[in-house]
Amino acid sequence: MAASGAGRGLKLALIQLSVTSDKAGNVKRACDFISQAAKAGAQLIALPECFNCPYGTQYFPQYAESVPSGESCQALAAAAKQHNVYLHGGSVPERDGDKVYNTSVFYGPDGSILGKYRKMHLFDIDIPGKMTFKESETLTPGDGVTIVDTPWCKVGLGICYDLRFFELAALMAQKGADLLLYPGAFNMTTGPKHWELLQRGRAVDNQCFVACASPARDTTASYVAWGHSTVVDPWGEVLAKTDETESIVYADLDFSSASEVRTNIPTRQQKRTDVYKLTDA
Repeated sequence: MAASGAGRGLKLALIQLSVTSDKAGNVKRACDFISQAAKAGAQLIALPECFNCPYGTQYFPQYAESVPSGESCQALAAAAKQHNVYLHGGSVPERDGDKVYNTSVFYGPDGSILGKYRKMHLFDIDIPGKMTFKESETLTPGDGVTIVDTPWCKVGLGICYDLRFFELAALMAQKGADLLLYPGAFNMTTGPKHWELLQRGRAVDNQCFVACASPARDTTASYVAWGHSTVVDPWGEVLAKTDETESIVYADLDFSSASEVRTNIPTRQQKRTDVYKLTDA
């Protein structure tokens, strides 16, 4: 199908993938779902966080690869080109020298890399009796903001825990992003409480679309993902979502609705930049 930018409408697909310990199998399965979504008319397709490996600090170094020459990245570039779609590659553990990052790569319909983002806020939490996790045991944080140009809009990239930091979302919106993509693997403690709430909050805060692709839930895994991949519009309404099982979520994004919300409630023009402002470091 053609990745045409005619009009302001965009058909988005979020792939909620079942992830196993078989890296090659995960990549092949992701490519099969990309093909399915493209045949259904999706123009932008997004994968979940760590789509090619189990989520866990013990796995990140083991599955890490170079970007863009690693096997997962090469397969996604080929898939984007084969199906002539824009493709957000969820995230993969990236090895760069002696460091490992949690990295998203955004591909154009010719297979070229349009943007790369390294997770900025690492998931280090301690909820007594429920969840302790420290990405910083093996990951290094990124330090750059990434905005990608597409025929429909500018797209801001974040990963999972980044969703909790409204400043990053606001900075991306300030730079013109109308769609924020966060592949994420919230867990069974934080997912029920905050997954949808945070997406709706970032959408309302910034009057833009927010979409989050999760891995499917595997109750036998050492880290159990919540699932429920979701798309939210600039009014904070949920446009589409799924349950915890492997599936594809489709949503038609009408960017004229974002303009309407911003006209009706013009918070972007009402910000007190004489009192506060966001700046790049």
